[in-house]
Amino acid sequence: MRRLPALYRRFGTSRLLGLALLLAFTALRYLDPAPLEELRLRAFDLYQVLAPRIITERPVTIVDIDEASIKALGQWPWPRTVIADLVTQLARLDAAAVGFDVFFPDADRLSPASAASTFRGLDESTRLKLEAMPSNDDVLAEAIAGRHVVLARTGMPQANSANSEEDLPQTGIAARGDDPAPWLTQLPGLLHNLPVLEKAAAGRGLVTMTPERDGIVRRLPMAMQVAGSIAPALAVEMLRVATDAGTVYIITDQGGVKSIGIPNLQLPTDANGRIWAHFAPHDPQKYVSAQSVLDGSVAPDMIGGKIVLIGTSVLGLLDNKTTPIAASMPGVEVHAQVIESVMSGAMLAYPLWAPAAEMLAAALIALTMIVLAPDVGARTLFFGGALVAVGLVAASWFAYVGHKVLLDVTYPLGATFLVFVAMLAVNYLNEQTARQKIRSAFGQYLSPALVERLAQSPEKLVLGGEERRMSIMFSDVRGFTTLSESYRHDPQGLTALMNRFLTPLTNAILARKGTIDKYMGDAIMAFWNAPLDDAAHELNACLAALDMLGNMDTLNAARKHEAGHGGHAYVPIKIGIGINSGTCVVGNMGSNLRFDYSVLGDAVNLASRIEGQSKEYGVTNIIGATTAAAVAGILPLIELDRIRVKGKTEPEAIFTILGGAEMQRDGSVEALAAAHMRMLALYRSADFEAALVAVEAARQAADGFGLDALYDLFAARCKAFIANPVKEDWDGVFVATSK
Repeated sequence: MRRLPALYRRFGTSRLLGLALLLAFTALRYLDPAPLEELRLRAFDLYQVLAPRIITERPVTIVDIDEASIKALGQWPWPRTVIADLVTQLARLDAAAVGFDVFFPDADRLSPASAASTFRGLDESTRLKLEAMPSNDDVLAEAIAGRHVVLARTGMPQANSANSEEDLPQTGIAARGDDPAPWLTQLPGLLHNLPVLEKAAAGRGLVTMTPERDGIVRRLPMAMQVAGSIAPALAVEMLRVATDAGTVYIITDQGGVKSIGIPNLQLPTDANGRIWAHFAPHDPQKYVSAQSVLDGSVAPDMIGGKIVLIGTSVLGLLDNKTTPIAASMPGVEVHAQVIESVMSGAMLAYPLWAPAAEMLAAALIALTMIVLAPDVGARTLFFGGALVAVGLVAASWFAYVGHKVLLDVTYPLGATFLVFVAMLAVNYLNEQTARQKIRSAFGQYLSPALVERLAQSPEKLVLGGEERRMSIMFSDVRGFTTLSESYRHDPQGLTALMNRFLTPLTNAILARKGTIDKYMGDAIMAFWNAPLDDAAHELNACLAALDMLGNMDTLNAARKHEAGHGGHAYVPIKIGIGINSGTCVVGNMGSNLRFDYSVLGDAVNLASRIEGQSKEYGVTNIIGATTAAAVAGILPLIELDRIRVKGKTEPEAIFTILGGAEMQRDGSVEALAAAHMRMLALYRSADFEAALVAVEAARQAADGFGLDALYDLFAARCKAFIANPVKEDWDGVFVATSK
């Protein structure tokens, strides 16, 4: 029992679900419910719509009882003598066989004897002469007798008496294999013609069509069990009579009916003895008017040697059928198309082995997917599945157009797609669960961007780092000790104040694509270009600094207003910011038990050192030379000094940002920059008396920029160097003694 959990973990939830679905879909295809069958039939319809049967020859002609014929000969039904004349004319024109798609179940009411009993005022002699004349049905029977004529029959949904006086003639049926009766369509009743006509005809064929559940005629039974006997369809009977064959053969096996036909011509059917009709578009060239046959104007080659079907297209008599390629097609033409497709070798077949092949294809594809899906990317699996789908459709299409074989692709495609979607959903849910655990575990102390990156790539939760060019920021509150003393009796108030000023500072950093590394009391460490790439990390860091300063101005204004209304002392919060850019190592730092995503490198140390100098130089922000080079020309800058910070031997030029990009072209900024650079040049050339004068000139140019403390610093230095001259090798670099 202990092996089961291990096996379950190794095999995986998605694979188990995929196998379960595959078994369910296999059982579903075996049961073949109505919706599944209809989907398959619709796919076969699409094939016929895209590539209908091409008419290469017309072995069948339809004699149409059309409007012109009705107008010339009167309303239907016509006297049977007219029908007899029609049969005689067709025989004279050497029709190979004549089949009716109309019925003659009742005696002709226009026969002479019927007329004698109907008309009043006839003298006895005339009445006797009429009664002695042969009936119209006898005339038609005589015309039919000895000729290749097939009458129409149809099955009825309720039982009736086939003939109470004498047995009707039946076509000989021979079965090879198992008894076909249980497989054939069963109808208990039969609508037949007058016995005198049935006996005279060479054949009798069923014109019964059984549309699918959606009303479309796709499969026509070539034989049916009707009124207790097996009877052939009109198409089969026409072929039998035309070839003078004696018997219709039905071949079966344990799976049902395989084919129905005559010697040397077997029609492949489904298990229930139905043929798949291969339709061509409606073909008016098959039709001739019955009137043209009767008056002799029909073209002889339309009849000679042809199988002729007699039907009607008159609106009131039309027997319309819906087919895959036509919303309305006369029933007689449906029979004609079946005969035509048989004679031209264009029959369709849905072999008995096709369902097994479809299930096997679905199983092989699904099993491959079940094995590969958890280990292969969704995109790779999708494109691989798309190629397989295209291959299946292509194979099915080739079987249809090249071999007239119908193979269903909807089942293997649908089953494998649903297996794919289900497995994808399970994998997605598993990944989301794992990601949520990571978010919950790390969301309290890592930046949102980092948490999301870890959620997307959990494998990155290991010790180690990567080398990147980054920008690092340190910010600190000036005079925080003094500020905190005012809350010595209200530690909760101090905590609330810290949260109040750290929040807008944090928001400014995150809004400019920064990552919070850590909070150190009132100080913040942040960096850019990790974990998310940021090509403009220097600029975004500087803009974040300006936003932070702006947010603090807003916060101080609100606190001053509150202090005025509350009657308590107001101490403004001032911050200093240091930014430096350079190559760093960023990644998960710490121990195997606990680690944090942080950044290390010389550029980080320098950022911390120059932030500490912001108080010394009396400015709100200081940026390193590398950062300044990246934003020069975008943001207004002035160089503060060249310093050698504690712990470093190489000097570093430091700069301060005067304002936003909108000030870059401001005239006052340009004037300040010029005056400031002149002051620095004099200072570095050790001309301290001239530099002292330049300091005051720069101070005037900097009016409104808040740089008085900076120029006080340089003025004090110049005076000190005047009193105590520097050495000749003085390089103008200030050595910082504090962090």
